[in-house]
Amino acid sequence: MNTSPLPVIGLIVPPAGEVPPDAALLYGSRVRFLARGLGIGAVSPAGFNPVIDTVLDRARELRDAGAQAISLMGTSISFYRGAAFTEDLRAAMQETTGLPCTTMSHAIVAALHALSIHRVAVATSYIDELNDRLVDYLTHAGFEVTAIQGLSLTGVKEVHAVTPQTLLDLSESVYRQDPSADGVFISCGGLLTLDVIGPLEARLGLPATSSSPAGFWDVMKLAGQNPASPGYGRLFE
Repeated sequence: MNTSPLPVIGLIVPPAGEVPPDAALLYGSRVRFLARGLGIGAVSPAGFNPVIDTVLDRARELRDAGAQAISLMGTSISFYRGAAFTEDLRAAMQETTGLPCTTMSHAIVAALHALSIHRVAVATSYIDELNDRLVDYLTHAGFEVTAIQGLSLTGVKEVHAVTPQTLLDLSESVYRQDPSADGVFISCGGLLTLDVIGPLEARLGLPATSSSPAGFWDVMKLAGQNPASPGYGRLFE
């Protein structure tokens, strides 16, 4: 039962069950976020397969803890089995909990549309197998991927350790491969990207978004809250 005076939003996170740091940076004390973790072994299909079937259990736990809306805050774990699976997973989360639910993959699609990005340059933390599946997912959603490049990381700690400068340089490199892109997307919820988006937009003169910020923006809207948080890029203005 929700006894909090604040709106309560539930997050299913792929690693341990900690609320990502973007939550406090974007929204301070405006919302109470709860997290439950899946405990993935790696950022790869082999790391996802043992835990993907526990998503609904974590969703029920968040509902019972008072969440009013829930997001699966992992990009690749929500797209790696294809677009139909992503849709079915969200529907199952909603049916199981009776709450509005979303996934980070739904969030990135919504964010790209909000920023009027159709032709997108994509930087990721991923191995090639996940990059290929992301291209399929984005293409199915109606986008054109101009180029994609990943860091080939599978370790959760390795992903968290990637520096903002590395992400800026990678994103610019991917964009320069085909400057006809309308914008840039950085994929992987474990990457710390919040402080990268503004400088990247300034450097390229184009809109940019990334997994974790888009995920928070999306679930805030889903929960009926104002997703604005000026200073973190065009999506939050």
